[in-house]
Amino acid sequence: MTQQPYPQQARGDDRTIAILAHLSPIIAMIVSIGFVSIAGPLLVWLIWRDRGPLVRNAAASSFNFHLTVWVAMVVGWIMVFTVILLPLGLFLIFIPGLIQLIFSIIGAVRASRGEVYSYPFQIRILH
Repeated sequence: MTQQPYPQQARGDDRTIAILAHLSPIIAMIVSIGFVSIAGPLLVWLIWRDRGPLVRNAAASSFNFHLTVWVAMVVGWIMVFTVILLPLGLFLIFIPGLIQLIFSIIGAVRASRGEVYSYPFQIRILH
């Protein structure tokens, strides 16, 4: 989790879009029980990735982290349907969901300051 302010001051619009990239998975979690939480950051990356380094990093990092969380939750749901792996499955559903909420809020706060936020535990797909 490194925080680096960009040398040039990020515009207010860039900060708003970066905040949206970090918070869109939380909104999707509420609306769809987390199954489309990766769609928000991916859309932000596809639409505004050339807008600036703050927006690009926020969207890519958010997508990568939430994809990792999504994979853990899918594995957890599969484990829930087995009797032996039920406790581990419940762990893989609730703990990543809680971590997703906490780190998304931290990322949004850092983006509001114009700082780069790199999520821990991410499968790096988008850069």
